[in-house]
Amino acid sequence: MKYLFLFCFCLMSSLLFSQTEMPLYEGPIPNSKDVPNVETSEVRDDGILIISKVTVPTLTAYLPSKETATGKAIIICPGGGYWLLAAGHEGHDVAKEFAKRGVAAFVLKYRLPNGLAMEDKSIGPLQDAQRAIQMVRENAAKWNVKPDQIGIMGFSAGGHLASTAGTHFKREVIENPKKTSLRPDFIVLVYPVITFDKEVGHSGSSKNLIGEKPPQGMIDLYSNDKQVTAETPPTYLVHAKDDPVKIENSYLFEAALKQNNVSVSHTYFEKGGHGYGMINPTSEVRWMDDVEKWMKAF
Repeated sequence: MKYLFLFCFCLMSSLLFSQTEMPLYEGPIPNSKDVPNVETSEVRDDGILIISKVTVPTLTAYLPSKETATGKAIIICPGGGYWLLAAGHEGHDVAKEFAKRGVAAFVLKYRLPNGLAMEDKSIGPLQDAQRAIQMVRENAAKWNVKPDQIGIMGFSAGGHLASTAGTHFKREVIENPKKTSLRPDFIVLVYPVITFDKEVGHSGSSKNLIGEKPPQGMIDLYSNDKQVTAETPPTYLVHAKDDPVKIENSYLFEAALKQNNVSVSHTYFEKGGHGYGMINPTSEVRWMDDVEKWMKAF
């Protein structure tokens, strides 16, 4: 009886979604130096999966069943200060939940900025985000996805990456022979780093991406509230007011979106701090439910 139950559970799981990890690039990884792959993964005592020293990016697809698929897709960028990836509770766990809700979800294991492994570390993560959008859009029919329903989502520094993809899409940093649109159709940012301004931004993320003493031009370029235009995709923001990654990051992005007449919605918590993933334990509000309702409007 026990084995029958296990078999049924596994069968139901496979019917809910399928999971596949794929290399992000078919050939050589752009902007990469020839270095050994020393990537490490560990599950911390608190159960959080941490991946470090990523130099070989991948995309893991969680596809809903054809019966439940909505045609929407979302690419998920875990956080970690551009130093590591919190790939479980800000990546794969979120993707599984989206797949249960009929949304094709793709976890991006993006390269972490590293001057020893990259020619230009400041564009490495953006290259991977643009390639993920390109890859999902070009394989939309194969994955039962509508090509104009592909969003990007990020947590913390992954939120900075997602907001970069959503504001820098005309600055193509990958080869794009098919002229595929690299613009995401919507953005979801969860306790994101947005600005590299010293008063508000997250110094660790800034240092890891653009260096310890970057020129003002680089600070401005990667302060994504300053890159918003009328073409920036509709955005949903999630942030707690007591977050050490200051909620002013989200406020700045929200204000810039409104100034450019771009649709923006949010779930702002009074408390919750940083890094809680899908569930803020201080609140009964489930932001994933809010985002799901918001996404249905597209």
